Amino acid sequence: MIGLYHYLMLSLILFCIGLAGLLIRRSVISMLISIEILFNAVNLAAVSFNRFLYPNSVTGQIFVVFIITVAAAEAAVALALVMAVYKNFKTVEVSGLTTLKG
Repeated sequence: MIGLYHYLMLSLILFCIGLAGLLIRRSVISMLISIEILFNAVNLAAVSFNRFLYPNSVTGQIFVVFIITVAAAEAAVALALVMAVYKNFKTVEVSGLTTLKG
């Protein structure tokens, strides 16, 4: 039977993949994808804790809805910023963005 431990291990693996992607990648778009993976790891942990520790409560699911809402808003703003940065600097690589002037 799959228990809380298995879900938390999967959440930890997802979190490590997202963190590694955030630290290793140089493209802003890859970093945004890594941040989304981090959010999904937190969502999985919240739902798992709620399911196994408080099965009659929906608190974990409510937190997940808020996290998904924040992630969607973050993605929209971040992609708009990426488009503006590409328009000015002609690159989305982090190493190419050393100054604030275009």
